[in-house]
Amino acid sequence: MTIRFAAAVRGENPILSRVLGASVPLEAGNDNFNGISGDKLMRATLRHFARYGLSAARQAKENAEIAWLSEDFAGHAFWLSVCRMLDRRMAAAFAAHMHPANSTGANPETKPFGNLA
Repeated sequence: MTIRFAAAVRGENPILSRVLGASVPLEAGNDNFNGISGDKLMRATLRHFARYGLSAARQAKENAEIAWLSEDFAGHAFWLSVCRMLDRRMAAAFAAHMHPANSTGANPETKPFGNLA
């Protein structure tokens, strides 16, 4: 018995072209955050998850807070991005707490309590 494959041609069928409408952008569903992104972050996040399991997001949040308090803003942005990849809501709540004026956490140079010195 032979198998016959007939690939569908996009836009040939007027009913399908009306249903599909405009083409959908070819972006991943989890690429909707600001901050550090890419394969390097994905590998680091997967290693972090392999090490800490289900508590990985909480640990990444704690690492981001430690980096913030030690004024390591690059480390803070990195750990906040790791936390965001693991648990978007936790990262958003943490960013809103740490950066009241900017809840995305995109500009960590603005300290939450202003200039205390």
